[in-house]
Amino acid sequence: MLLRRSKLNRVTGETRIAVQLDIDGSGKSSIRTGIAFFDHMLILFARHSVTNLKLKCAGDLQVDAHHTVEDCGLALGQAFLAALGDKRGIRRYGTGFDPKNPLTGEAHVPMDETLARCVVDFSGRPCLVWRGMDGFSQRKISLAEREQDMSSAFRFGLAREFFQGFTNEARCNLHLELLYGEEPHHVVEALFKAFAKAVDIACQRDPRIAGQIPSTKGKL
Repeated sequence: MLLRRSKLNRVTGETRIAVQLDIDGSGKSSIRTGIAFFDHMLILFARHSVTNLKLKCAGDLQVDAHHTVEDCGLALGQAFLAALGDKRGIRRYGTGFDPKNPLTGEAHVPMDETLARCVVDFSGRPCLVWRGMDGFSQRKISLAEREQDMSSAFRFGLAREFFQGFTNEARCNLHLELLYGEEPHHVVEALFKAFAKAVDIACQRDPRIAGQIPSTKGKL
């Protein structure tokens, strides 16, 4: 069976990133970005997508976290694109429409008061849909919040930059929606976990179409 692995380095004037990805992993990870909360998000992504992921980033955090978060999304997207190859035999879609159907994935993830939804299609056409979080992205963070909670300092806008970067480079159609929720940590974590489960299902091999491109066009 073809190993779906990739290894790459991405170096710019703002970040230096090294990534190793094994899609058919067991949820192991080694993450170091310099942003502890972001590390936590990537660790749980690997665990719940059941991939093995090593990612190290040295970024210009003296400026802010934007370049580091966005570029990690770009690098991870590149890693998935390389590891998936021509996408023969994959389910392609990660959806949550019918949890009773074992051939679809449940991509609705609750976390206490929060419920997030993610649907992904590794279609070759990059498009991010980001719904339900406009009221959070530019909310002013008080000094007390910044000192108390790294998920507040991380900001929802940074999460969007990560997912936009991933979408662009993985060339996927990614829909992320906050159905409801308030606590910043819960919202961001639910989004990353929903993303992980959708990616897990979409990348799984479907034995019914082994060796086939999952598209009527014959190419993704």
